[in-house]
Amino acid sequence: MITVTPQEVELPGEYSGRVASFRDVEVRPRVGGLLLSREYEEGGQVQADQVLFRIDPATYQVALDRAKAQLAQAQASLTQAEENYKRTAELVRRQVSSEQQLDQATAQRDQARAAVKLAEAEVEAARLNLDYTVVKAPVSGVTSLQSPAIGTLIQAQQTLLTTITPLDPAYVNFSFTEKEAQDFRELNARRATPISDKDISVELHYGDGTTYPHVGRIDQAARRVDAQTGTIQARAMFPNPDGLLLPGQFVRVVIRGVTVPDALVVPTRAVSQGPQGAFVYVVNDSNVAEQRPIRIAEQVENGWIVRSGLQPGERVVVDGIIRVKPGQPVRPVPAEPGPESGKTDAAAKAAVGKDAGAEPGTSIGRRTMGTPGGSPGSSAPTGAPAGAPAGAPAGAPGAKPDAAPPSSASGNERSSGDEARQ
Repeated sequence: MITVTPQEVELPGEYSGRVASFRDVEVRPRVGGLLLSREYEEGGQVQADQVLFRIDPATYQVALDRAKAQLAQAQASLTQAEENYKRTAELVRRQVSSEQQLDQATAQRDQARAAVKLAEAEVEAARLNLDYTVVKAPVSGVTSLQSPAIGTLIQAQQTLLTTITPLDPAYVNFSFTEKEAQDFRELNARRATPISDKDISVELHYGDGTTYPHVGRIDQAARRVDAQTGTIQARAMFPNPDGLLLPGQFVRVVIRGVTVPDALVVPTRAVSQGPQGAFVYVVNDSNVAEQRPIRIAEQVENGWIVRSGLQPGERVVVDGIIRVKPGQPVRPVPAEPGPESGKTDAAAKAAVGKDAGAEPGTSIGRRTMGTPGGSPGSSAPTGAPAGAPAGAPAGAPGAKPDAAPPSSASGNERSSGDEARQ
């Protein structure tokens, strides 16, 4: 038996997820022309500002030379206008020329200055177009497997040259139910210190069960419920320096850091299923077994969280349940964990998902389908040591190998006083 005591229990959540890229960047040319070369390996890793493609620069070099010539012409016109303005201003000062001529000289000078600025802008535009004939990677990442063939005539801002997918960091998209979101809000409201984003971490498991070496965090969660699935979309972010996570990869997401304060937990093998639902055997102060209906909540690593039906300090039978009957005296022995008990509990957890359809009197998560008091000819539960008597709990510290299996009603009566252990 064990004595249930309030404890803070971690409540991990596990969800299916898909890896998504941080962003997909489409590389398109800013200028058109003949594609001369590709400077990277398709599907390979590229770094930011790395040269990817080269476009024929001949026409853009001509345009730059023409713009430079126009700039020189504008500068010459400006020099002439400046000299004309100075001469006219001197003549006006000597009262030899009129004010109207000075105004005309001033206007010609200002127009020449504007023409120079326009020519400088044209030179800069031509230089940019010439630079755009060398296409560089805007971000670091993995390129797509397809790109235009060398010699293709590409169009500015239309032809897709390649797509770059940054792998670090990596997004993992998953979803949870509206009920889970509501339960978390209620749990947080009961806590003295609410759980913050800094308290929650995210683990990642591959399809084969291995764990991703880096821990992630929750990045965003949608503020609406998906009308088709009834779930809320969420996104976690993981560092991916080695590129182990690939877009589209199936993974398992495990949320850590959510804890339930003052929770009463009973082992899985202690919970049985009756006509009215789940129940446990409680040992009262007179060492008499009582059948106690309970309401169970979530399953955790050490068993089930009991929502109602148990009080702190009560003693619960966890092993030898098949020999216990309500109202019969028992000799309680504190539970001693052993290897066989661990195997039994593991097997119980594996089968606990079938408790909703269990027969009346069936122990939840146990393969033995006998009644709580034991039945003639009942077989030993999964994990019981070789040679154990029929109906003996797996790994029970006080199980007697030489005891005769109960085969009659009298045998059941003799077994009712046996020990109840974890």
